[in-house]
Amino acid sequence: METSFWALASTVLLGHLLAVMSPGADFFIVLRQTLSNGQRAGLMSAAGVAVGVLLHVAYCLAGIALVISQSIVLFQVIKWLGALYLIYLGYQVYTGDPTPLTTTPETPAEGSLWGAFWSGVLTNALNPKVTLFFLGLFTLVISPETPLGVQVGLGLMMAVDTFLWFALVVGLFSRSRVREGFGRWQGVVNKLFGGVLAGLGVKVGLDQV
Repeated sequence: METSFWALASTVLLGHLLAVMSPGADFFIVLRQTLSNGQRAGLMSAAGVAVGVLLHVAYCLAGIALVISQSIVLFQVIKWLGALYLIYLGYQVYTGDPTPLTTTPETPAEGSLWGAFWSGVLTNALNPKVTLFFLGLFTLVISPETPLGVQVGLGLMMAVDTFLWFALVVGLFSRSRVREGFGRWQGVVNKLFGGVLAGLGVKVGLDQV
């Protein structure tokens, strides 16, 4: 049992880690929060993305994933909510304050930290690509005979896996030299990040997934 568990865990976690490491909306949200608001905001956003992963795991375990996979209308609703949210975020970033950052920012207010957290949760939870990933994972890799405890354990491991990867990203991009470079070009980077997020939103909306 132990050998089969670790074989399953290795397969699931490797596939999940590769998916997490590929640049997408989650990456740009965490990166944006880190560069704009500092390390704490970046870590809160990373924690939000990890919670989003737990939401996907929870509905898969509850069987809702099967309903989503069988309902084109429901999946389209989720897809368009995710697309509109990314476009909205892109607009917010694109029109954001271009005032250069200081290399040692003040401690972010609690409200802004929670805002960073929820941006991570919603970006991940409303991403239909992530929905498809977990749907495929729980229907193809994990069988109905897999014990519930093992499924829950794998879900928790994927959430931790996600947080650790993005914490590494936060650690790298919260360095003073990186922030200094970003501060000098913040107006341009805002436009770039905003365009990327909005573009991802448009792509999500138009993709035939």
